[in-house]
Amino acid sequence: MTEQLDRQPFSAAHARNPHPAYAWLREHSPVRRMVLPSGTPVWLVTRYSEARQALSDPRLSKDDRRRAELAAVRFPDPIGARMNHHMLNADPPDHTRMRRLVSAAFTARRVESLRPRIQEITDQLLDQVAGAGEVDLIDAFAFPLPIQVICELLGVPLDDRDDFRAWSNTIVAGTQSGDRLYPAAVALTGYIGELIGRKRAQPADDLLSALIEVRDGGDRLTEDELSSMVFLLLVAGHETTVNLIGNGVHALLTHPAELARARAEPGLLAAAIEEFLRYEGPVETSTIRVTTEPVEIADVTVPENEIVLISLLGANRDPSRFPDADRLDLGREASQHVAFGHGIHYCLGAPLARLEGQIAIGSLLARFPEWELAAPADQLAWRPGILLRGLESLPLRLH
Repeated sequence: MTEQLDRQPFSAAHARNPHPAYAWLREHSPVRRMVLPSGTPVWLVTRYSEARQALSDPRLSKDDRRRAELAAVRFPDPIGARMNHHMLNADPPDHTRMRRLVSAAFTARRVESLRPRIQEITDQLLDQVAGAGEVDLIDAFAFPLPIQVICELLGVPLDDRDDFRAWSNTIVAGTQSGDRLYPAAVALTGYIGELIGRKRAQPADDLLSALIEVRDGGDRLTEDELSSMVFLLLVAGHETTVNLIGNGVHALLTHPAELARARAEPGLLAAAIEEFLRYEGPVETSTIRVTTEPVEIADVTVPENEIVLISLLGANRDPSRFPDADRLDLGREASQHVAFGHGIHYCLGAPLARLEGQIAIGSLLARFPEWELAAPADQLAWRPGILLRGLESLPLRLH
C-alpha cells in the first residue's frame, strides 16, 4: 500500500475511488511527501483539522511567483501572466486588493438576481431531455446549465461554449493533457483578450464590463489581473458546478434510500447540497501553496520552499470531524466541510454554485419521479487530473 501510494498517488485506479487511499493516509501519514504524475514533489495533507490549519496558514504562500519556480507545469509569459495573476494565486496585500475589487462587481445582489434565470434555463434543459429515454446527464444538463449561467453573467457569447469547454478541460487536466495543454492555454487567453477588447468598445450590463470599470479609489485591476480574473471566473465558475450536479445525482443514484428521502422531504434540499459537497465534493485538492518557512503540520515539519497540497476529499471524509463519514446522510450537519476551501481564499463563487446546485437537483427531483443508471456504477469514468473530482459522463434514464 505504501509503495503504491508513493508511486501513483493520483493514478487512474485512484480516480475511480480515491477514498480508501485517503483513509489510509489520514490514519497512518496525514502529512506525507509524494511525487505527482507531473514529477512535482509535494506534501499532501489529508486530515480535517490539519487541512483547515493549512488552508488558513499565512506561511503557506499562494504567490504565483513561488509556485512557478517549483511547479512542473508553467507557461511562459505573456500566457502565464494572462492566466495566473488572479486572487487565488496571490497573498495579501495583493490578494486583499484584488478580492475587494472583484467582490465589488460580484455582489450577493447580482447572484441572487440570477435565480429566476437559472430556473428558466434549468426548465428549458429538462424539457429537452424529457422523453429522450437515455441521456448523458453531464452533457445534457450538468455542463450546459452552469456554462450558460456564467456566460450570461460575464457577457460571453454562448455560441463559443464548446470551444471553451475543450480548452478548459485540457487546462484543468494539466500534464495529463500532454502536448494539447499549451495550445489550449494560448487559445483561451487569446479568446479572453478579444472579449475584453470588445467589452471595452461596447460595455454592457454584465460582470465583465463591471470588472473592466471597477475601481477602489485610484486602484483598478491591471491588464494581466483582469485577463486572469476572467480566466478564473470562467473556469471555476462552471467546472465546480458541473461536478456538484453530477456527483450529487450519482450519490443519490447509488444510495436509493437517500434518494427516496430526498423525494419525500423537499425541505432537506439545502442540507443535501452541503452533504453532496462533503461526501463527494467537486474539487479533489486545493491549488498549491508554498511554505515561506519551516511549518509544522501534524507533528511533521515541512521545510521552507516546499509545495503543500490539501486533499479536500480526504478532509471531508475524516471521521474525527464527521462521524460515519463514508455514509451519505442528507440530514447531516455538514456545513463545516472544506469543499470550497477555508480562510481568505474561500471560494467567492460558493453562493452561486450552491444556488445552481439547489435549483438543478431540486428540479430534477420534482420533474422526474424515477431515475435509473444506464450503465454499471463501477464502469463510470472519472475525469483525469489532481484538481477536480467529477464524472466524464453519467448515462441516465429519467422516467
